[in-house]
Amino acid sequence: MTVLLIIFAITYALIATDKIDKTIAALLGGGLAIGTGYISYEDALRAVDLNVIFLLVGMMMVINIIGRTGGFEWMAIRLAQAARGNGLVILVLFLVATAVISAFLDNVTTVLLMAPVTFLIAQILEIPVVPFLILEAVFSNIGGTATLVGDPPNVLIGSATGFSFNTFLWHLSPVVVVIGVVSLGVVVLVYGPQFRVNPALKDRVRRARPELAILDHRLLRWSMVVFALILLGFFLGRPLGIEPGLVALCGGAAMALVGRVSIAHVLERVEWNTILFFVGLFMLVGALEHNGLFDLLGRQMLSVTGGNLLLTCLLILVVSALASAIVDNIPLVIALIPLLQSIAPDFAQSMNITDPALVQSTVMYPLFWSLALGACLGGNGTLVGASANVVIAQVAARNRHPISFAQFTRIGLPIMLLNIVIGAVYVWWRYF
Repeated sequence: MTVLLIIFAITYALIATDKIDKTIAALLGGGLAIGTGYISYEDALRAVDLNVIFLLVGMMMVINIIGRTGGFEWMAIRLAQAARGNGLVILVLFLVATAVISAFLDNVTTVLLMAPVTFLIAQILEIPVVPFLILEAVFSNIGGTATLVGDPPNVLIGSATGFSFNTFLWHLSPVVVVIGVVSLGVVVLVYGPQFRVNPALKDRVRRARPELAILDHRLLRWSMVVFALILLGFFLGRPLGIEPGLVALCGGAAMALVGRVSIAHVLERVEWNTILFFVGLFMLVGALEHNGLFDLLGRQMLSVTGGNLLLTCLLILVVSALASAIVDNIPLVIALIPLLQSIAPDFAQSMNITDPALVQSTVMYPLFWSLALGACLGGNGTLVGASANVVIAQVAARNRHPISFAQFTRIGLPIMLLNIVIGAVYVWWRYF
């Protein structure tokens, strides 16, 4: 496995230092993992999460079609007017909205919806767009931690344990609210001065006529109808067994059909470099999983704690957070779930607990909520830590506002560390 770890380290270093294009680095890393025999081509393809790929392609199609109508420009002007041109108020409103929406929609969908309006708001008010976008990605990951459907690790945990939507909401939403409020306070204190707006620009915003921004009223009406159906599909898809990726892909095609938009022109605007970046990264991380790295990491982690449940929970929280900042959190969680399920009975036996309900509340809850908090919040540590981060960076690059690995880390890592500390205190306070 040494050669595979070297391949991963070099790939990660190239992505982190921006020496070459991130997509090229990821594809070469994935190709080398296959070429050196650490994973077969077929297994590498199976490691690519098509639900994420379809979700990305579908929502990029949707955003492109809505963008043709002028609807994003209309929304940007109305929001700027509602905030009276105050850049800090706009920032706070957008971050709160991003976190709330991400609790019920996929994080990638949320940032793809917020990004176009963010660019326009930043242009209108002449405020810095890069920190704005980074903070939106960060808050999408925070908000997605609160519910069963908000982040893929929670979906995996819910499927494996049978925890309901209300169970996730009851146990995770309190700490997510605290984390969100504290993080928002830090953002206002640290970044508030950057979002001051010139009084002349505020006056220009007040005098603007948002209705003039609409370019195609018919396309806008049909787009909104299809978009509402897509959102309905996201909410109803999980109970019906329909993945959000399929909903998004079919929704994008339906929007092109009813809006009489050329599908070829729509597909030209898809961020294919982002899609291929994920393909390469999925294959490389799949090779690590295929060779048992995550399982080895989990067992080493548990051997350190010596059977202490509180110490085990805190270690799971910290290690899963740090690991999720480096690799995709989906394979990490997939590897750790059976490990936690296998050790839960040992903890129950050592504590002389036999009642299943008591085992769940005393052992299962702290173990799995620690994993959920670490895996979801850890994604804020680096640019490649979460899908939303990568997507926002690629969209920014296409709009000539590139986000470097270092820029994202400077903003995201301190917030992530603060969030993990709050999460650790919460686990200790609520369950021990």
